[in-house]
Amino acid sequence: MTYKRKKYHCGDTHLKKRWRVRNRKKDLDEIDQDLKEENAEKLLNQKVDLDLPGAAQHYCLHCARYFIDEQALNDHFKTKVHKRRLKALELEPYTIEESERAAGHGSFKKATKRKIVSQNIEKSQTDEDGDAILEESPNKKKKIDDNDI
Repeated sequence: MTYKRKKYHCGDTHLKKRWRVRNRKKDLDEIDQDLKEENAEKLLNQKVDLDLPGAAQHYCLHCARYFIDEQALNDHFKTKVHKRRLKALELEPYTIEESERAAGHGSFKKATKRKIVSQNIEKSQTDEDGDAILEESPNKKKKIDDNDI
């Protein structure tokens, strides 16, 4: 007994493209642009947008992701996904000048590694002079000098 050959996947290229593009994230060169001072400041201090997770207040610069709260962002910083992204961002992105050097128009220059650290989420308090205010823990015992008595 012969079976009819199924030809269901013949014309589903439009479906494949939809699934391929749906979860597309930023590339490393786009994230490298976001890591610059002026762009990073804008992304970390965004206006409240209720359409984004966490109202766009908890954003990871290196992974280009929004999180619902501070705890989820802190947990994300400890994951393998975030650490792999930091490792991938250490090399400077591929540029047009580098491609010209590879084609023989210029001298070879090895790609340099950068030191990428995770973003600082703690907001430090400063006084009028711009000096950081350090808070003492309430459990810490204070030393009493004999001169103060």
